[in-house]
Amino acid sequence: MTIELEDLGLNPELADVMQRLARVGGQIARLISRNGLETDLAAGVGTNAGGDGQKALDVIADDAFRAALAGSAVAHYASEEQDEVVTLGEGALALAIDPLDGSSNIDVNVSIGTIFSIFPTAESPEASFLRPGTEQIAAGYIIYGPQCALVCSFGRGVHHWVLDLDAGIFRRMADIRPLPAETSEFAINASNYRHWPKPVRAFIDDLMAGADGPRGKNFNMRWIASLVAETHRILMRGGVFLYPGDDRKGYERGRLRHVYECAPIAFLIAQAGGGASDGCDPILTALPDRLHARTPFVFGCAGKVACVAAYHDLPGQETSALFGTRGLFRS
Repeated sequence: MTIELEDLGLNPELADVMQRLARVGGQIARLISRNGLETDLAAGVGTNAGGDGQKALDVIADDAFRAALAGSAVAHYASEEQDEVVTLGEGALALAIDPLDGSSNIDVNVSIGTIFSIFPTAESPEASFLRPGTEQIAAGYIIYGPQCALVCSFGRGVHHWVLDLDAGIFRRMADIRPLPAETSEFAINASNYRHWPKPVRAFIDDLMAGADGPRGKNFNMRWIASLVAETHRILMRGGVFLYPGDDRKGYERGRLRHVYECAPIAFLIAQAGGGASDGCDPILTALPDRLHARTPFVFGCAGKVACVAAYHDLPGQETSALFGTRGLFRS
């Protein structure tokens, strides 16, 4: 399994890492297509470093990527499935990875994926990852869906490949187009409405009010519960995604991990002309304080991401008001 990289001008070490990621991605895509025929990939097998339940495929994917990167330019490997950074060698790169995003969807045939981020190494294994996302030299994901696709940025736009299973190659497609400034689609888990902060509830109330509300138009809601699938949809046709922190125990900072989920997605979205924040401040300039740190996450079309931040700046009485009288949008 290979990937077409010839015209991207990558140095040999980074190109080799991309080839290794693509090879494992192709293997996982084949494995997923046979789920249940030989192995139950959704079987529970334990708990990961962040306290989330692990599925069999989480562990299989982590083992496969870690083994494939041994002997490459990746010196340090930070995974959702590992308590600490794993040192693989003496190379100049550090790779953070969520080997299998959306594992709750394995057994229902919904798109799942792999998210990865690449940094130059720093003075220590942990320091290689506890840094601003602006220092990433590459970030991307592999989505295992009706098509297996790989989307990645090296800081010069967002590139897109689709796996040709017959030929055993990820074929280069047209680059991802810039996101529109605005959108009529939003993604959020509405079942948690009662737990959200007031600014988030106010923002969603105004969208749900549709043409009769302050936005003056109707919106569609989407929710897949797979970060890779949500990202792919937004990159392909626009939208905004929200996973706020809320008042439940353990959800104060949301549930998504800064280093190997939010920072790489934010890098991609920024390269596509969109925005990404924790609801108020940019994700890419934030400094995670530990490897498995969580953060609220809002990303997508720049106008809507900025709008969410504006709601957080409203006085408390405005976010508590009915949508028709909210000061920021009162006509």
